Amino acid sequence: MPRRIVIIQGHPDGTRQHLCDGLADAYEISAMAAGHSVSRFDLGEIEFPLLHSEEEFETGAVPESLQAAAEAIAVADHILLIFPLWLGTMPALVKAFLEQVLKPGKAFAYRRSGFPKKLMKGKTARMVVTMGMPGLAYRWWFGIERNILNFVGIYPVYTTLFGMASTAGEWRRRRWIRLMKKYGRRGR
Repeated sequence: MPRRIVIIQGHPDGTRQHLCDGLADAYEISAMAAGHSVSRFDLGEIEFPLLHSEEEFETGAVPESLQAAAEAIAVADHILLIFPLWLGTMPALVKAFLEQVLKPGKAFAYRRSGFPKKLMKGKTARMVVTMGMPGLAYRWWFGIERNILNFVGIYPVYTTLFGMASTAGEWRRRRWIRLMKKYGRRGR
C-alpha cells in the first residue's frame, strides 16, 4: 500500500555531497519507484532561526522556510531521518529543526495534568545514523535518541546505524545503499 513519506536529510553541510545524501537518494528513488509519495528536505540547504526562549517554542509560529516541512510531516505516514553522529548525538541543526516543526499544538498538546497528548500517533519513523565509531559500540555506550519522536506519538521508530562510515570500503557503502533501497521500496 502506498505511503506518504517525508525524508529529512540532516547533514548540516549543504555545500557538497555526503554519505547521508547518497543514503537519502537511494531510499527516495526506490520509494518513488514503488509508488510511495515522497517529500524531501535537506536541512543543510534550509535557513531557519534557532529558538531562544520557552515562549518561542510554546507560542511562536513555524518559520516560513519550514512551513512545507511541517505540513508534510503532519500528513506523513512515515518519516525517514538521516544524520551523521556529532559529539555522540544528532547535529544541533537537526535538533533545531525538530524543535521548530514539532511544537505544542502541532505535534503534542499539553494537558492540565499528566503527560502531553501525542498528536502524531499512527506515524512510523526510521532514524539512520552514520558515524565514525562501530555501530554496536554506539548502541551499547550512548543509546539512540528516539525519545523526541516517541514523545509526539511516532512509533515504532526503527534505527539503522552505519558505523565506521569514514573508513568504509566501497563494497560496504554499496551494501548500505542496497539496504536503503530495500527500506524505500517497503516505505519503512
